[in-house]
Amino acid sequence: MSASEQAFRRRAAHVAPHGLGLSVDVYTPDLFELLGALEDAGARADYLEIFRASLPALQTVRRHCASLPLECHAEGLWLTQPGWQQAYPADRELEAIAAQLRALGCQWMTHECAAKQMAGYSFGTYLPPLFTTAGAEVTADNVMLAQARLDRDADLSHGASPLLLLEVPPWTYFGLGDLSVPDFFRTITERTACGLVLDIGHLWTIYRYSGAWRRQAVDEFLVRFLDAFPLERVVQIHVAGLAEHEAAVSAHGKAGGGDRLPFWIDTHGAPIPPLLFDMLEQVLAHPKLTQLKGLALEVDTKTVPMIVREFRQFRERFERSSCLSPGRQEQGAPVEAASSPEVERSGDVAALRRQYEAYAQLAAGQNDALMPMLVGEPNGLDQYRHEYLPHEILHWGGEITDMFPGTCRELERAGLALERFIQFWFRESRPIDAPYDFFLLKIERFMEFVQTTLPQARATVLREAEELRGAYQQASDRVQVLT
Repeated sequence: MSASEQAFRRRAAHVAPHGLGLSVDVYTPDLFELLGALEDAGARADYLEIFRASLPALQTVRRHCASLPLECHAEGLWLTQPGWQQAYPADRELEAIAAQLRALGCQWMTHECAAKQMAGYSFGTYLPPLFTTAGAEVTADNVMLAQARLDRDADLSHGASPLLLLEVPPWTYFGLGDLSVPDFFRTITERTACGLVLDIGHLWTIYRYSGAWRRQAVDEFLVRFLDAFPLERVVQIHVAGLAEHEAAVSAHGKAGGGDRLPFWIDTHGAPIPPLLFDMLEQVLAHPKLTQLKGLALEVDTKTVPMIVREFRQFRERFERSSCLSPGRQEQGAPVEAASSPEVERSGDVAALRRQYEAYAQLAAGQNDALMPMLVGEPNGLDQYRHEYLPHEILHWGGEITDMFPGTCRELERAGLALERFIQFWFRESRPIDAPYDFFLLKIERFMEFVQTTLPQARATVLREAEELRGAYQQASDRVQVLT
């Protein structure tokens, strides 16, 4: 057994079996309303995994869920990126996450193996890593750095720091690289003691957009994927909704029919297709799944009645899984703090940095430099660039016409189409010097766009931006309290 595997098993021994849980947002839907509805339906969750929220809100959740295991689904650590500690506010993000972990008393921290910012370009939703050997090695080095920081700053009452779990990311129509997804994660786990999260819906998107669906039935794909994947590192499994993006529905009509699968993407607010529970059953039967501690439905942005209905179905089908019985696990040996890796492969890191810059420009439609590395569906990249990304910039995370109504009217009178804002957003790489917040980024970039393209609208856009920031700050400071 390798040293990294031994270290992982020592850490995993401190993580108790969690059972069946929910990965939730504090505010959407209202967490306490959801918990009350589950209680009324006789379908209590065994644990919660909480998405990023303000520290006072997390402290409130901890007080009112005193007997419930609480874990953390973090964001803002772009662990796939070369030069992560230097190019991003890594220290500030790690400090904030460590405080959240202490507030919740977490045994693990989940983070997507993906990024919303790369090489100075910002996106609203995750882009998967470059699936290359260099990409996996840099990710592994960054994981070791992050785990070492958590070991130092997130000490908990149970005597062990939270275990960092990397989540297999979704594909939104395309992927890049010359390494298979299982080999990418195998390279990471050979170098680190991290755990993994396997998301069943994300796995379906890999099946769909890698083109594997054209060659194999989904159960055959799963057999090959799971045999190659480091399943022995999987600590948690997620299941969430899938749906066609509204831009894809407008462009292609209804899903299904003919010789293709639907253009489903990861959508937490959407219903869970029955196919995903069938896939989960196949995963749970695999003999390499030896360290599983929890199963969770990801339900942020989903309606409370749908969550209750799906969670009851989830419990009826999977609560008898023997490896998921909640309870106290035998205490393992003391966990050694992770050591920081030596800086290696400076030439490879520089080359990878250039590749990520080309990747970001490619996704934004700025160049086609990485086309030979493109894997999967032949039209997937175009669909992302021409349907998904414009919607993300103009509508997702804040409708521009609602955020800046007066300014948009002035732009319209001047004959300036909002679509020009998309090209402006990606016109250049920018230093990343503040923690990631897509809503605030939209405000900042739209102000710059208007002042550059229509200076006479400057007063209007500044006034509306100030109003937005003030309202956003008030909303961010809100702490939900039980009545």
